[in-house]
Amino acid sequence: MAASEQSWGLTPPISVALPSPAETHATNLLLEELRRQNTFEIVSETKKRERVLADLQRIANEFVKRVAREREPQNEVLIRDARGEVFTYGSYCLGVYGPGSDIDTLVTAPRYVTRDDYFKYFPSLLEEMAPSGAITDLTAVEDAFVPIIKFEYYGISIDLIFSRIATLNQFPPQGQLNLTNNGYLRGLDDRELRSLNGTRVTKEILNLVPEQSTFRLALRAIKLWAQRRAIYANIIGFPGGVVWAMMVARVCQLYPKAASATIVSKFFQIMKVWQWPIPVQLKPMEDGPLNVRVWNPKIYKSDSYHLMPVITPAYPQMCATFNITHSTLAIIKRELHRGADLTDKIKAGKLAWKDLFDKHTFFTADHKYYLAIIATSNLKEAHKIWSGFVESKVRVLVGDLERVPSVAVARPFNKGYDRAHRPKNDQETQEVQNGSLAYLVQDDGDDDAKEKENGVETGAEAKTESNPDTKTEPDNKNKAENGESASADVKSDPENSTVKAEDIPNATSAGDKVYTTTHYIGLELAEGAKSLDLSFQVNAFKTMCTQWDKFDKEHNFLSIQHVKNTNLPDDVFEPGEVKPARPARRVAANSNAVAGQKRRNISEDNTPPAKRPQSAVQTPAAAVS
Repeated sequence: MAASEQSWGLTPPISVALPSPAETHATNLLLEELRRQNTFEIVSETKKRERVLADLQRIANEFVKRVAREREPQNEVLIRDARGEVFTYGSYCLGVYGPGSDIDTLVTAPRYVTRDDYFKYFPSLLEEMAPSGAITDLTAVEDAFVPIIKFEYYGISIDLIFSRIATLNQFPPQGQLNLTNNGYLRGLDDRELRSLNGTRVTKEILNLVPEQSTFRLALRAIKLWAQRRAIYANIIGFPGGVVWAMMVARVCQLYPKAASATIVSKFFQIMKVWQWPIPVQLKPMEDGPLNVRVWNPKIYKSDSYHLMPVITPAYPQMCATFNITHSTLAIIKRELHRGADLTDKIKAGKLAWKDLFDKHTFFTADHKYYLAIIATSNLKEAHKIWSGFVESKVRVLVGDLERVPSVAVARPFNKGYDRAHRPKNDQETQEVQNGSLAYLVQDDGDDDAKEKENGVETGAEAKTESNPDTKTEPDNKNKAENGESASADVKSDPENSTVKAEDIPNATSAGDKVYTTTHYIGLELAEGAKSLDLSFQVNAFKTMCTQWDKFDKEHNFLSIQHVKNTNLPDDVFEPGEVKPARPARRVAANSNAVAGQKRRNISEDNTPPAKRPQSAVQTPAAAVS
């Protein structure tokens, strides 16, 4: 490498070669395919986002002036110069947002503005200063681990968090406040530090890639691939958006002049052989002004247990993948090898880029046995809290399952299925709680079942990034501590929610709606396993969830059911997908015909015979309410 070449990352680049004509052509084809996949937003919608952010900046300035007038009404200079500054983070800041994506936003203010001021003034200012009807679904969650105001502005979902800058009594001119300056962390409390972390990490990622346009196109491809393969969900135990961004950024550092198509191919080639738990890091660890913990497996024993460490680049550096389990790591490795094989064939002209983005086969082919975790509530507001908590604990059950010797892999699906039901009596309600879909109704208050994630339809899979009502990520405590708040995942925390059980009205009579969210775990049994009893693990999970201090047995219910692939509900399959069917049995001739017919009739029951030769999964019949 020439002396004039800039070095990126912890190691020298593998290659500094410029793109060949073939690689440039491959990048053009990749860009065309991503456009066909509807991952780019039209110009008019992007302009609308810019107008919304300009409005938020105007409102932030008035907010700070209003606080300044209250604090020092005689200080004309303070009031004149008072202003805030709005930053973004996550997918919008990275430049990889698509149709329906939200905007994760941070409001910063001088040191005399407090978080109490933010929640006192900002919600009313939004209503007052925004155009009439522009603000909808406004919710302030003051007691969340990362305090947040959530709303829609002209139909764009906004997650707005706050931090003061304790070292500044007056902000520099617009655009000159650099949050990557570690000095701005002084004097902040933990919640303010977590609020700043998202923007700091996102900005650092962009600063640490050689060519941002190359990085962004490659990241769009990897995000789409991860979403289609159902390995994109921090809360469930897969990498979130910030993790995929850091992994792509590391490959960009190793090939600083490569085209985006080359980065995508090299991503799979490098990551499929990465020697975990060697961490992915974008820069060396650094000291900072605070007495806080940074990731260091040599000092902190718990850090040495991280299976797939990806370290955030902003001080204090943390592991953003602390929740990866043995099973999810196995699935990630499997998908990386698949991606490497496909990109090799794409490079050779044997396949097209669209083949890389084929949808997963989690329900259609991957598993014979599933566990269905069904969180049920009889009130919608209660369900948002309860289902969010259960979702945050699914990975705990996965960890328990994968320690069972007969389980090779316990793979959680990366999204839950939200459903509404209208049972007519207690018996039908109990059926719903145990998984029946016989009383499904359309929930007019919810978003459409088919949502879009970066413009890509995901069927009935709920809790996507683009849905503000269903994307609450309750595991913020650990996420924020490990830097994951840099992704589009700083959400309200049910464990700290201001909505309390006593604030929810009494359950309505039979015939009203019942709400369920179901998460599926696909089971791969170890070789030679003939039966599997998961009663202990299932009961332990139920006990953990129902001992939560916000669990309310009047409104909440939890059931875990064993489901065979042939009994999966129809709404997990998209049009064109083939639902697994029971294999046809050959009927013995002559005298054995009657016996064959009897065996066939027995097999139609959901419960396998006691001495059936193939593997069986046992879970407790009784659910916990």
